[in-house]
Amino acid sequence: MAAVIPRGASAAGAPAGAAPPPPAAADPAAATAAERARAWMWARRRRAAGSGLLWALSIVGLLAFWFVCTRYRLEFYMRFTNVPTPADVLQKLVEVNHSTKFITNVWISVRRILTGFGIAILLAVPLGVLIGRYRTVRDLLMPAAEILRPIPAIAWVPMSIMLWPTNEVSIVFITFLGSFFPILLNTVHGVTTLDPVLVRAARCLGASEAQLFRAVILPGVMPQIFTGLAVGIGVAWVSLIAAEMISGQFGVGYFTWEAYSLVNYAEIALGMITIGMLGLVCSGVIRVVGNLVMPWRAHSAGGNR
Repeated sequence: MAAVIPRGASAAGAPAGAAPPPPAAADPAAATAAERARAWMWARRRRAAGSGLLWALSIVGLLAFWFVCTRYRLEFYMRFTNVPTPADVLQKLVEVNHSTKFITNVWISVRRILTGFGIAILLAVPLGVLIGRYRTVRDLLMPAAEILRPIPAIAWVPMSIMLWPTNEVSIVFITFLGSFFPILLNTVHGVTTLDPVLVRAARCLGASEAQLFRAVILPGVMPQIFTGLAVGIGVAWVSLIAAEMISGQFGVGYFTWEAYSLVNYAEIALGMITIGMLGLVCSGVIRVVGNLVMPWRAHSAGGNR
C-alpha cells in the first residue's frame, strides 16, 4: 500500500509553504585557500608595480643627470663641455634611421652575440657538468681552463685573426671566449656544491646515471647555470665591442669607434646607449627564460621583499 502524504506537506516532511533549507556552507579550508591565493596575487602585483616605478625612477634620474650636466656644461672633475645633450642624441637617432646603415650595424652585432653566446652555452654547460661530476675530467680539463681564463678576450684579437680565415669568424670566436668561462665556472660550482643527500637519495631509489643527471643534477644546478649566463652575456658584449673596434668593419662597436674617429660626439653617445640597451634586453631575456625554466625560483623570489 502506498504511503499517504498529509495535505500541506512535501515528500520530505516539510510544509509545502515553508522556505527551502539554506544551502550547505562552503568548505572553510577551500575558501581560505582561495583568499590566500587572491591575496598573494594582489601582493605580487603591488610588488611588480613598485619595482616598475623604481626602474622608471632610476632611468629618469640618469637622464636628468645627463641633461643637467650637458645643459649647463658643468665641470667638476668630469668635463661635460663636449658631451652631447639628450636632444642631440635623439636628433642623431632620427638622422641615422634615414638609411639602413645603423640598423645593419646593430643586426650584425646581435647576430654575432647570438652565435658566439649560443656556442658557448652548448659547450660550457655540458663540460661544466662533467667537470663538476667526475674528478678525472676535472683533473684533466681544469688546469688548462684556469690558464686560459685570465687572458682577456681583447688579448685574443691578434691570435684570432691568425687562427681564423675571416674577421667575422674571429670576432665570433672572441665573443665566444668572453662568455664561455663565466658559464663554465658557474656550472662547475653548481655541480660541486649540490647537496650530496639528493644524490644519495636518488641512488637509493635505483636511479641510473642518466636519470641522476636528468632528475637531480640538472635541476639542482640550473640556478647557477643561469647566473653564469647572466654574467656571460655581459662579458660577451664587452668582448664583442672591443673586437669590433679593433678589427671589425661592421657592428655597433665599429660604428662607435668610427664616430670617435670623425669627432661625431652625438654618434658616440648613440652607439654607447645602443650597446647598453642591447645588453639590457639580452639580460632581460635570460631572466625571463630562467623564470620559465625554474618556476619554483620565480615563486620563491616573489615572496622576498
